[in-house]
Amino acid sequence: MAGLSNRRAVAIEWGDCDPAGIVYYPRYFVMFDNATVALFAAAGLPKAQMVRDFDIVGIPMVDTRARFLIPSRWGETIEIESTVATWKRSSFDVEHRVWKGDQLAIEAWETRVWVAHDADAPGGIKSRPIPDAVKARFA
Repeated sequence: MAGLSNRRAVAIEWGDCDPAGIVYYPRYFVMFDNATVALFAAAGLPKAQMVRDFDIVGIPMVDTRARFLIPSRWGETIEIESTVATWKRSSFDVEHRVWKGDQLAIEAWETRVWVAHDADAPGGIKSRPIPDAVKARFA
């Protein structure tokens, strides 16, 4: 992984788990969303500031997938390592690696789009080119 990455510890809570006592897989996608927000904050772009300064609605996820290798259980702590793998004109790909100690537990990928309000469609959103100043923060 090249460029800026961010690693954050996440405690597995009782409410994250299914009846089998392992993390219910949709909960990981909430964790990945939070990890992406933390990655941008590590680049000096806290989400609220980024939305305000660049006049965007946000960076919604438009595609995601994951490969689950090792389950996690209530009471454990995992670490999510996140990085932007690819920048495109108005979208970017984020890679997440979930670690349990030194073991890789999950690999996940998401594509997000830089979006603003669509002046031609009230209430709508439209992709916008990602500013070079944003991309430079991850170099």
